[in-house]
Amino acid sequence: MRIVLGVTGGIAAYKAAYVLRLLREAGHRVRVVPTESALRMVGRPTWEALSGEPVRTGVFDDAEHVDHVALGRGADLLVVAPATANLLAKAAAGLADDLLSTTLLTVTCPVLLAPAMHTEMWLNPATQANVATLRGRGLHVLEPDSGRLTGADSGPGRLPEPAGIVDAALALVARAPAPGDLAGCLVVVSAGGTREPLDPVRFLGNRSSGRQGVALAVAAARRGARVVLVAANVEEALLPHEPGIEVREVETTAQLRDAVRAAAAHADVVVMAAAVADFRPVASAAHKIKKTAAGPAPIELVKNPDILAELAAERLRPGQVVVGFAAETGDSEGGVLAHGREKARRKGADLLAVNEVGTAVGFGDVPNSVTVLDAAGEVLARAQGSKVAVAEALLDAVAERLRVTTTIDR
Repeated sequence: MRIVLGVTGGIAAYKAAYVLRLLREAGHRVRVVPTESALRMVGRPTWEALSGEPVRTGVFDDAEHVDHVALGRGADLLVVAPATANLLAKAAAGLADDLLSTTLLTVTCPVLLAPAMHTEMWLNPATQANVATLRGRGLHVLEPDSGRLTGADSGPGRLPEPAGIVDAALALVARAPAPGDLAGCLVVVSAGGTREPLDPVRFLGNRSSGRQGVALAVAAARRGARVVLVAANVEEALLPHEPGIEVREVETTAQLRDAVRAAAAHADVVVMAAAVADFRPVASAAHKIKKTAAGPAPIELVKNPDILAELAAERLRPGQVVVGFAAETGDSEGGVLAHGREKARRKGADLLAVNEVGTAVGFGDVPNSVTVLDAAGEVLARAQGSKVAVAEALLDAVAERLRVTTTIDR
């Protein structure tokens, strides 16, 4: 795929180098189009070395090839990261005074803008109006992250992490190996991590962001399915707003179980991508638990229901394909795959995506890597990379299982 990566002159421009690396590692051809201000942050030799492509900033550079028109016509995707307040204003007004802004006016492919600026600039009514205008025209503008900015400042305006930008960008042009192979299907996907309240302030939970489940929901919808996404504590900015996807938000394991079972009664496919708490407190305190000199009182826990095993055993609809996830770390008793195989045989799901989790893989805004097992623990497929790539590979296996099931039924 041919991607144009625009880079503007924000302090976060250095992160665009990581975006470029991830896109290149995914096999895409990337042409970097920086602004002159961006080159004051990261130099031209860096962009040319990382992309393997020439870097130009002005419409009069290489004028005989009318570069801004050629780039616009040839691009399958345009990403701007970071997108400064100035770039958003120029794009909203249709201004074109350099190669990047003129290319924005010529492209017909999907466009993703990843804003980054100080909090005051992001919240300024002018910026918010420009963002609304661009979204109204069909451009995709990410919400910036909230966190540490330049110096000691902190707040909304931080550039999303590179892997998240790449996931969002590739989702706009997601690969469809068999277009429409889920057409007519109802797919239920759970995403995120459940929380079990200890008191009105604290809870037992996990580190799941819901990004993989959201990627699965979006990919399934783009392959023709109607999708119900049961989202457990997924950030609003990550939730999809696309035709064909209904989002049902929950918090606890009990709420997720009820929502998934209600939707699964009519579903062709159920994908349990949510990280479900194994235990919950026997009781939740009505008021905040106070710190005392005697120390904390013991917290008595009880097992939560095994939703995946229930769905696999009951099959709420004939021919239903049930898919689970197994987040593993490995220990003294066995590695990730060994634990995954044991879980596959115990759970009874048609497919189990076993993934190693940690600080650099699995949970959150990082790449993922899964091994797909059948109910007997045999390896069917492997996938790694962005969460979009993993979602597509898993749905390939789902579509094949549906095809086999349909053939057998006939």
